[in-house]
Amino acid sequence: MQGNGIDGNEVPKIASPGTNTLISSHSRVLCKPSVEAFEAAIRIANIDPQKTIFFDDSARNIESGKAAGLYTVIVGSSTLVPGADHALTSIHNIKEALPEIWEGGEREQEVEQLIQSAPVETVVLA
Repeated sequence: MQGNGIDGNEVPKIASPGTNTLISSHSRVLCKPSVEAFEAAIRIANIDPQKTIFFDDSARNIESGKAAGLYTVIVGSSTLVPGADHALTSIHNIKEALPEIWEGGEREQEVEQLIQSAPVETVVLA
């Protein structure tokens, strides 16, 4: 769908995934490390932040993710930063560093599948 802009040109609209909600390109833009951006992402993805792990290499983003209620992991550091629940020197050792999320046969397959399907698709109509 497209709308008319102030100058008569078409205005791109973004369809929110899983809804019929359209967001105009004139809508406010939210970016990390804004807590409001995390809250909007949580709402759009329709996830429980207390059951979601957020990985990032920025201390500012980790602090905001924690403020939004996410379980947070700072990547690229062995030292915890404010708001981090866990620190990983490399994302490649996640299975060894956080074994509790992989424990237990069926649960392990469930988590693997969840991680592989994690990206949220957003349709942009221009």
